[in-house]
Amino acid sequence: MNPQADQLWRGPRWALAVLLAVLGMLGPFSIDTYLPAFTGIAQALDASPVQMQQTLSAYLFGFAFMNLFHGALSDSFGRRPVILWGLAMFTLASAGCALAQNIGQLVFFRALQGFSTGAGIVVSRAVIRDMFPPSQAQKVMSQVTIYFGVAPAVAPIVGGWLYVHANWHSIFWFLTGVGVVLWVANWRLLPETLHTSHRQPFHMRHLLQGYAHMASSPRFLLLALASGVPFNGMFLYVLAAPAFLGQHLGLGPTQFFWFFALTISGIMAGAWLSGRLAGRIAPERQIRMGFTVMLVVSVVNLLANLLLAPHASWALLPISIFAFGWALMVPVVTLLVLDLHPERRGMASSLQACIGSVANGLVAGLIVPLVMHSPRLLAATSLAMMAVGLVAWVWLRHRWPETGAHIAVH
Repeated sequence: MNPQADQLWRGPRWALAVLLAVLGMLGPFSIDTYLPAFTGIAQALDASPVQMQQTLSAYLFGFAFMNLFHGALSDSFGRRPVILWGLAMFTLASAGCALAQNIGQLVFFRALQGFSTGAGIVVSRAVIRDMFPPSQAQKVMSQVTIYFGVAPAVAPIVGGWLYVHANWHSIFWFLTGVGVVLWVANWRLLPETLHTSHRQPFHMRHLLQGYAHMASSPRFLLLALASGVPFNGMFLYVLAAPAFLGQHLGLGPTQFFWFFALTISGIMAGAWLSGRLAGRIAPERQIRMGFTVMLVVSVVNLLANLLLAPHASWALLPISIFAFGWALMVPVVTLLVLDLHPERRGMASSLQACIGSVANGLVAGLIVPLVMHSPRLLAATSLAMMAVGLVAWVWLRHRWPETGAHIAVH
């Protein structure tokens, strides 16, 4: 924690949470905004469904690759420069997407978007821990998740409206404008939260040694899997939204809103409860509660899909409840990850995000194309994604039962 943290931000805590949440929302916003136009873009660029899916996987793999560097760079050069350079690159990449004339160009610029958006997500986590002790950091992390949840609910509405009333290019011009606004806002408002005494030398050998040390830590890897992989239990429905919502549930582009609104409502409710529980119950208990919710609803969702025909009246609710369970536990797991290596929180955040986004990329590029044609397969895959995280957490608690067993207040 920065010893001068109380002097860096004079405003209310919620205002900083809003600023950091807006940074964190840029990644999912870049995905959710253009999903309603998926079919239209494919027709305009003469692209197949598999090629369009590559615009998602290229973004996610670019996101995963650069996540290895955003946090480490912020540990060496400061949080603020990394965020500002990332926003500048995102803005240029969004303009490139808007000007794309074929699917190859769109895939390329989507990858550049992925390279850049991780800066806000990764570094904002480190900023929170720079500024607050554990119990307060959990509250802020939960506030960030709540505010962050507004954007993906709004994004498909904006994207659907722009596509229907203008064209698909306008969606990416809109994202270009978002990038400009965020750059100016962070340039004027975001303080540098990494104390000069906490900066790490930036040498490639030193960097690789740091990653090797973390990657060889079973405790770190299990925590990263417990937080990152279950996210795909709901994210695969986002990635498969054109097929799931359009084909299976018969919703139009402007009706995608209902899916995102319910899912994000679940995230916001879980994050709110997580913040309320901060400092009141042991982290281990809160994580167990989150996994219990996800396990029960995943099993119910699979059984419902096996017994009933898919319909919007019931098929969206289990995803929302799953999102509630995920948001209840993920702020706690994230803080446990960051506090494993307090001298390298940026790097820890980077590697955690990289593991999660590699899983996202594999789901987008390999798994979703195989299962998006069947609601039953989507439900079974969602259960499997949750199970990976649950097994990782149970194994972690078996090996290191002290993990998350006590309330941290320092």
